[in-house]
Amino acid sequence: MSSGTLTIDLNAIVANWRALDAMTACETAAVVKADGYGLGAAEVAGALAWAGARQFFVALAEEGAALRRALGPGPTISVFSGHMAGDTDLIRAHALVPMLNSVEQMARHLETLPEAAFGVQLDTGMNRLGMEPAEWAAVRDLAPGRTPALILSHLACADAPDHPMNARQLQLFAEITAEAGVPRSLAATGGILLGEPYHFDLTRPGIGVYGGLPFIDAHPVVALDLPVIQIRDVVPGETVGYGNTWSAARPSRIATVAAGYADGLIRAIGRGARVFAGDVPCRVVGRVSMDLITVDVTDLPEPPEALSILGRHQSVDTLAEAAGTIGYEILTSLGRRYSRSYPA
Repeated sequence: MSSGTLTIDLNAIVANWRALDAMTACETAAVVKADGYGLGAAEVAGALAWAGARQFFVALAEEGAALRRALGPGPTISVFSGHMAGDTDLIRAHALVPMLNSVEQMARHLETLPEAAFGVQLDTGMNRLGMEPAEWAAVRDLAPGRTPALILSHLACADAPDHPMNARQLQLFAEITAEAGVPRSLAATGGILLGEPYHFDLTRPGIGVYGGLPFIDAHPVVALDLPVIQIRDVVPGETVGYGNTWSAARPSRIATVAAGYADGLIRAIGRGARVFAGDVPCRVVGRVSMDLITVDVTDLPEPPEALSILGRHQSVDTLAEAAGTIGYEILTSLGRRYSRSYPA
């Protein structure tokens, strides 16, 4: 096989969701935006629906429509971006619940789909999406008799438990929604870990379900094995890859594997990443190119047929640290050229 094999453990995803659910006394949804964080929204949501999840969140109405086709009727599918211009037919046809982010979106929704469910997203300090508290105070009585299905906000610093922003946002969210009389949601994965005051009526974990930080007790979800295309010997002083950025200091054996930045393994990982031959770490050397990565396999007793870059020895967060980024970016960038496997 000339492409890498990306193995996705749906049982681990279910176990992570159940573990996060067990930390709360409220309902637990699941965030499956960006095609299930790059792992396949239909497969991930199908497994979680089987496990008992009844609410799912996506970023865009188009994602919601695709998810509805995969799941069928029943589960609630909410859309973080709200009711954008052009979304009306998708929202109607697929029974989506937009999280309205502005007065403009609320007006659009009430005018075009006056009987359809909606939620409201409030900005409590992240300054990214949602109505400001003053906006919400002005429009919450705009539609007498129409009650939001959910009111939510999003924590900016939940992955830093001691950050004072967490408490500020919690207090503001609690104050401006105290008399709302509808379900409320503030916590994603990091918020769940902050404890019960942040849980309200619904939590909506994302990265923790997929095995990422800050959920340090998560089961690993992905493994990525890359086939070796060629192995060559280089002598001291010879260079490898674009720009001559790595020179052999000893007689070396270099394996070229079939993956690169076109497959989500970004160029920055070449600065310090490792891959594994079984339990043995091997350094990535030279620059990562579009389709190829070069690895120093000099110390292996036998030439490898494949090397592992994600798995039990290296998580998405460990690889991300080598690249100076975060696990989210590595996970959601994993390319479509991999052969994907969902073992039972």
